[in-house]
Amino acid sequence: MPKKIKVLIVDDSALVRQTLEAVLSADPAIEVMGTATDPYSAAKKLCIDIPDVITLDIEMPRMDGLTFLQKLMSQYPIPVVICSSLSKKGSETAFKALEYGAVDIIQKPCLGTKKFLEEARIAICDAVKAAALARGKKRPKIHVVEPKLTADAVLPMPNSRAMIQTTEKVVVVGASTGGTEALRILLEALPADVPGIVIVQHMPEHFTAAFAKRLDAICRISVKEAENNDTVLRGRALIAPGNRHLLLKRSGAQYYVEIKDGPLVCRHRPSVDVLFRSAARYAGKNALGIIMTGMGDDGARGMHELKLGGAFNIAQDEKSCVVFGMPNEAIKLGAVDRTLSLEEIAPEILRVCNNWQ
Repeated sequence: MPKKIKVLIVDDSALVRQTLEAVLSADPAIEVMGTATDPYSAAKKLCIDIPDVITLDIEMPRMDGLTFLQKLMSQYPIPVVICSSLSKKGSETAFKALEYGAVDIIQKPCLGTKKFLEEARIAICDAVKAAALARGKKRPKIHVVEPKLTADAVLPMPNSRAMIQTTEKVVVVGASTGGTEALRILLEALPADVPGIVIVQHMPEHFTAAFAKRLDAICRISVKEAENNDTVLRGRALIAPGNRHLLLKRSGAQYYVEIKDGPLVCRHRPSVDVLFRSAARYAGKNALGIIMTGMGDDGARGMHELKLGGAFNIAQDEKSCVVFGMPNEAIKLGAVDRTLSLEEIAPEILRVCNNWQ
């Protein structure tokens, strides 16, 4: 029987500790080895046993989560999943945690809403499993929960396999675990006149605005959290807002985006599959699809639809991925034209787009 992923929960809220323990323990691939009320209590437990993954709150007494994370990474490089309420005010702090070495970030479950708890249950377990894989050591086979819904729940299948070619091109990108750093590297390498880019990165609500603002400050292109009816422009990247689906639409020769509510697709909202399907429907051969590091299979089916529509597709290679799940699933479907290292993707975008002219 495969060894379970051992998790240590660090949170000052007894209610959150109890909820997280119940959620994680219900997954057959995960074992909660203990809980701690603050970093000092956690440090004592680490002297006895080392977990595979730590879930960590940010705001705690005696020592805050960011300080503990920095100390932890210098002594015990254990994969950490930040578990925070992520208010608008706190999202900058949460993003800082990723810079300090956290693998992923999830929202604390809203105990008053049964539907949210059911959705969060899968997201929390997936985040822990992805973090365990990110450690870089050989791991047991992970139990995967089959997705409840496909992109059909948000957008019908494209009724045509091709679009009339125009002079306007669009790049659509999907990423998850490890994607914040991967997207930074990719977007920093692009020139100011690159074709318009539309991105789905799995992130909590209120977090994407801070992420986009940081990228905008360091990239030659402009980067913003997408708003409904934003036009897709050269030299600009639009990032899906957390907890909302992002669709590419077209009016004449011009592309714009639609922000849409809806159910989880492939266990995510926003979903890469939804973005890619909309690009297959409205851009077809005018699109360039890119799938990057991430746990699970979100984006694989949508990328296959892009391929059928005539798009050129790129997958990030295993060596440069934090988790090779999403790109690997797209490759297995035969949806990928080229598999490249993270550093090779930006030059390939430019090569493909120049050949379009």
